[in-house]
Amino acid sequence: MYLTKEKKQEIFAEYGKNAQDSGSTEAQIALFTYRIQHLTELMKQNKKDQVSERALVALVGKRRRMLDYLKEIDIERYRAIIKKLNLRK
Repeated sequence: MYLTKEKKQEIFAEYGKNAQDSGSTEAQIALFTYRIQHLTELMKQNKKDQVSERALVALVGKRRRMLDYLKEIDIERYRAIIKKLNLRK
């Protein structure tokens, strides 16, 4: 599996408050970004995989809503996560 428990804890440790902080907005956005990158690579290999395409579109929407929420509550945290993850906006 591409997303192991250790990889999740690494992402949460880097973007959250600690390795068990899976609830912070930044940690969730980082996890969504990692999954989106994986699905994007998968879609490059399997162009007709409609299930993965649908999952990719759903994840992008979830991340967008999370980013919009973060932008409303704290613009500085929003700018920091955008810069750290190299997202376009």
